Amino acid sequence: LVDFAKSLGITSWPDPSRFGLSLTLGGGEVTMTDMATAYGVFANAGRRVPLKAILSVRDSTGQLLKNLESRTQNPEPVLDPAIAFLISDILSDNFARTPTFGHRSLLFIPESPVAVKTGTTNNLRDNWTIGYTPDVLTVVWVGNNDNTPMSYVASGVTGASPIWRRIMDSLLKSYPSPGFSPPIGINRLTTCFGRAEYFLPGTSPPPC
Repeated sequence: LVDFAKSLGITSWPDPSRFGLSLTLGGGEVTMTDMATAYGVFANAGRRVPLKAILSVRDSTGQLLKNLESRTQNPEPVLDPAIAFLISDILSDNFARTPTFGHRSLLFIPESPVAVKTGTTNNLRDNWTIGYTPDVLTVVWVGNNDNTPMSYVASGVTGASPIWRRIMDSLLKSYPSPGFSPPIGINRLTTCFGRAEYFLPGTSPPPC
């Protein structure tokens, strides 16, 4: 797990002996930049793209002094595109998250299919919302800078999500999302529950 996480861009786990099985459930600290890189792998169809903190440098009048946007990012394939698509499809399924968050939560953007995940530590010290389309990705963390538990945050929907939603609404005006396109070989079948779902080759369920 640690080796795989490193391939996605996680840099904050240098000593695997520090962790137990709870790491699979979120028992290891991570940085926002690492999470942006890791979730960017799903958004970029299995390719890891290095973050670029500075896109350009301008003077006080707005004149461009240096443009860094055109530099090659050198995406590195680290995950099967089909698996990356399935993860994005799952995280953008509003029907699946409705029992927990409700049908019209802040995570649901009707005009744009957006993959999104929330996370909250048990002691309410950390609260996350991470969501993306094929074009944009937003990571939001909320917490106290002295690491004390938060008083008025119960979940990702009440903490980070309102901030995340305002950012995504703004970004989607310039970068509308058509959704996630399945790669060749993915099967879309109607399950016994009456819903159409995607399956990797060889994993399709038996007929109802």
